[in-house]
Amino acid sequence: MHTSLQNRNITKQIKISTMPQENLSDIKIQEQKIKDNTQLSIWEALIPVVILMSLLAYNIFLKDGAWLGDYSNQYILLMGGGVAMIVGLFNKVSIGVMIKEVIENLKSVYKPIIILMLVGALAGTWLVSGIIPAMVYYGLQVLSPEIFLPASVIIAAIISIATGSSWTTSATVGIALVGIGTALGINPGMIAGAVISGAYFGDKMSPLSDTTNLAPAMAGTDLFTHIKYMAYTTVPTIIITLIVFSILSMTIETSGEADISTLLQTINATFNTTGWLFLVPLLVIGLIVLKINPLISLATGVVSAAIFAVIFQSEILNELFSSGGLIGMLWTILLIASAMVFGGVMDGIGALARITKALLKMASSVFGLFATTVVSCFGLNVIASDQYLALVIPGKMFKKAYQDKDLAPENLSRTLEDSGTVTSVLIPWNTCGAYQSDVLGVGVGEYFMFAIFNWLSPFMTLIFAAFRIKIRMLGKAKQA
Repeated sequence: MHTSLQNRNITKQIKISTMPQENLSDIKIQEQKIKDNTQLSIWEALIPVVILMSLLAYNIFLKDGAWLGDYSNQYILLMGGGVAMIVGLFNKVSIGVMIKEVIENLKSVYKPIIILMLVGALAGTWLVSGIIPAMVYYGLQVLSPEIFLPASVIIAAIISIATGSSWTTSATVGIALVGIGTALGINPGMIAGAVISGAYFGDKMSPLSDTTNLAPAMAGTDLFTHIKYMAYTTVPTIIITLIVFSILSMTIETSGEADISTLLQTINATFNTTGWLFLVPLLVIGLIVLKINPLISLATGVVSAAIFAVIFQSEILNELFSSGGLIGMLWTILLIASAMVFGGVMDGIGALARITKALLKMASSVFGLFATTVVSCFGLNVIASDQYLALVIPGKMFKKAYQDKDLAPENLSRTLEDSGTVTSVLIPWNTCGAYQSDVLGVGVGEYFMFAIFNWLSPFMTLIFAAFRIKIRMLGKAKQA
């Protein structure tokens, strides 16, 4: 999701080692560690979660998100991590073990943070060079309000399938689509929801996506079986999404032709809107499609845009240093770091594994197992703030339970993606939610209800499970 896999296959690697505490085991899967603390009760594991959720709710609903200043959510996540650390000490987990896990979590997001910094620079250079204004200028003349939202879904889906990355999609065409749609007078939340819906559909279905490779690796099936089986739930979901956005496009009120005409004149007077500017985004997308390292691809986009700014927009070049691209990403970077601290301590004390195991005990039926998987994936996106953990932990914990109920592994891999991959963007402090809201300039609360594909996907997988549609069985049992 954050980046595409670069010429390598994901293989499952499981190592179990005994930590200094006899009750604490360390399971290493694909560089993600899951710690299981047998002495930790479910109630103790839930204490940090309940406190964190309560403080976040107080901050959001009663203090308008500014209880502790501009960085309230970051402070609250660190406070939640402090509570988790106290619970760990009470259960005789050493500070060293917890700090080590926090460091591992922070190391795991260094690449997304570098990408965020590059995206900040990309946004600034693409604006000043005239690339984004040119996209808006020509887009306003091609995309009418009547087709804009479904067209945004389709465009984002195509780019995401080609690149295997929802992050890259949002950082390129996503920014332009938000600019075009806003100029047309369309609600930014609707536009962001359409972009995110298309981007995550493409991300799920692309063989280049890291999460699309990770899910079947965890469940024990192969990549293309996973993609084929996932299409059963994913295609109906995207069709419904397109229908809803088509209806919205036909019913929304826009700002009218006069405002668009004025905006076109303003853009044309301010920037040199030549078609040559499109060479930069085409170059970046081409590099990513060719599986060039995303960091190199984005850096190329930044340098190329800076050169084009000198060539085509030299009179406004000074704005490049006041666009706030990199500085604007600081809030998001600190949010991701704070979330990794909380998630790292929770994992270090064994709370994540304890909560997942408690949920697994509640699954007595086939539908109950699917529902428990969905709840676990979404819950881990909330409390661990990382979509990889939302795939890895349930994938490891539930694999045997699916086998015991004679369910083929692609049932698990599909459910992991339908509920883990796509819901990460719906959580403001999750790495994906923080990234998308910052890059697109639209808060999670604004686009949540319009990210139709993302919140509909878990319900779709549960409907298929409830009615036994395309539930493949192992052994001699026939597909229901």
